[in-house]
Amino acid sequence: MNTRATTDVLDRLVAALDRHPRIAVAVSGGVDSMTLAHVARRFARAPATMYHACGPAVPAAARARVEDHATRHGWSLALIDAGEYADARYRANPVDRCYYCKTNLYARIRERTDDPIVSGTNCDDLTDYRPGLRAAAEHGVAHPYVEAGLAKAHVYALAARLRLVDLETLPAQPCLASRVATGIGIDAADLAFVDRVETALAGALGRDEVLRCRVTHAGVVIELARDDARAGAIASELGERACRAAGRTFAGVRRYTRGAAFLHAAADD
Repeated sequence: MNTRATTDVLDRLVAALDRHPRIAVAVSGGVDSMTLAHVARRFARAPATMYHACGPAVPAAARARVEDHATRHGWSLALIDAGEYADARYRANPVDRCYYCKTNLYARIRERTDDPIVSGTNCDDLTDYRPGLRAAAEHGVAHPYVEAGLAKAHVYALAARLRLVDLETLPAQPCLASRVATGIGIDAADLAFVDRVETALAGALGRDEVLRCRVTHAGVVIELARDDARAGAIASELGERACRAAGRTFAGVRRYTRGAAFLHAAADD
């Protein structure tokens, strides 16, 4: 995307943010919400406070990323417990688990502030199965990227324009609960295991590698986007070793499929 096009994208996003007198940005630690937080802090007229939920499903790297950016870039940051893990409906891990997660998140943010809540949802997300969007609608959450007509590619272009070097190539970073197949209860030990394995895999294969460690009904599966024999061998060895140490069944390595943990008759997210 050329400079003029990126400037237009930025202007449209800032205009969407400037509709609000103040804003509360829900920041997960992924490229979408992090880039939105930077734009809000640097360009929007409205004072912005960033809200980051800490809990078992949040990768340790995501929290560290949020805290690092807040410190380096002068964000007003509030760390909160969204409380989703105390919700039995969430822990049961139905196909609409994300609805209960986001319901708890937005309720906790609303307890802290009356400021309009904004999310990092982009236009591409609207074509996916996203139960969390229903929770957002129920809590009056605004989606500035959607209002500005921006898709994921625009977000990455903005991250590059703002020289956010650790974000502009960052793969999608969904919560750890998204690795657990529908119907398997959400367990903190499973989430911690997934985080350890994915952190080790990223260290071995590279931070920009698209990978998942999934807890499935057949056992632990590692998914890689790259069809590479060496990467597959590394992932297999690491997965077998981690599962053996944790007393888990390793079910092998396969190609990455978006939304593979959702067992649903409709389109996966």
